[in-house]
Amino acid sequence: MGNKYISDLHLGHANIIPMGRPQFETIEKMNEYLISQWNDHVDVNDEVWICGDFSYRSGLDVGHYLKQMKGKKHLIIGNHDIKWMKNCRLSEYFESVSHMEVIKDGKKTITLCHYPLMEWSGSRYAKYSLDGISWLIHGHLHNSRTSNAYYYIRDYLPCALNCGVDVNDFHPVDFDELLENNDRFYGRSGSYRLK
Repeated sequence: MGNKYISDLHLGHANIIPMGRPQFETIEKMNEYLISQWNDHVDVNDEVWICGDFSYRSGLDVGHYLKQMKGKKHLIIGNHDIKWMKNCRLSEYFESVSHMEVIKDGKKTITLCHYPLMEWSGSRYAKYSLDGISWLIHGHLHNSRTSNAYYYIRDYLPCALNCGVDVNDFHPVDFDELLENNDRFYGRSGSYRLK
C-alpha cells in the first residue's frame, strides 16, 4: 500500500485530443488506455490522489470510469470537475473530496492542489532534500512548456511537482517516480537537492 498521484485525465473529453494528445485516434481509445495504465500501476490498497480534472464533457456517467479503476481514490477538485460532480454519488467512489489537502508521505509533508501555488504550508522553510521537506503536488498545467508558470516552477520552485498524466506516462505514480519525471520535464539534474 502506498500513495500514488495523478491529475488531468480528462476522461471523455474529445477536444483534449487535438489540444495536446494527438497520439490517440479517438476518445474511446484514450479512455481505454488511461484506465488500463491506471490498473497496471495501482494496487487495490493504494491511496490514489487525483489532483483534479478527472473527467470533462463525457458522454458517459463518471461512475462508468471510476468503478473500473483500482485503489482508494481521493479527489482534489479541479476546474473541470464541478459539473460532473453534481451527478455523481461521490461517497460511493471517493475516500475524500476537497479543494486542497495536506498529507504525509513517509517523512514528507505534501500539499495537494489542482493549481500550482507560489507558496504552501512549510514552503518557505523547505530545504532541498528528499526527507522532511514540504512539497506541492499539483496538476492543471498538463505538459505545457510555453506558460510563465512552467518557467517559474522550473527556476524557483523545485519542490512543486506536476502530477499531470501528460508528464507522468499516463498513469498514477509514486513520489519517487513523480520526482524523476519532473526532473526530466523541467530539465533538472536533481543536484539542487541536498543529500
